[in-house]
Amino acid sequence: MISKKQIIELIIDACPSYKSRWEEYCSNSYNDGEEMLLYVDVSDFVQHIINLYKKNDLKEFDKVFDLIELLHINGDEYVKELATIGILESMQNLCLNSDLNPEIFVQYLKAESKKWWDSLNDFWSGKSKYVGENI
Repeated sequence: MISKKQIIELIIDACPSYKSRWEEYCSNSYNDGEEMLLYVDVSDFVQHIINLYKKNDLKEFDKVFDLIELLHINGDEYVKELATIGILESMQNLCLNSDLNPEIFVQYLKAESKKWWDSLNDFWSGKSKYVGENI
């Protein structure tokens, strides 16, 4: 079972190009010993993924989207929710803020992640009362 303590290490393993950005992000966002806000932190990672897409630098995408799938399947409850709300929903929202159609990322999603992506869409379009209702 994957726990929240493992998330950042797994992200950097899947996407080594994020490591230097992560280090800079941490130094600008946190003081020593300060508790990290993982939902906010992963949105910075998502912005990195969007930037890679914009540069057509897709070499890490297979591993990144494999990781998102792994978090949905093998994460504890916190991690599963983080994969959906923290990563996928951030991806959808940040794409819209970047004038990108979020659906460009659907092609990279694996089966479980795609279910949750669709569930987010259903929720925001009013087809369901909550994320996960139709899963």
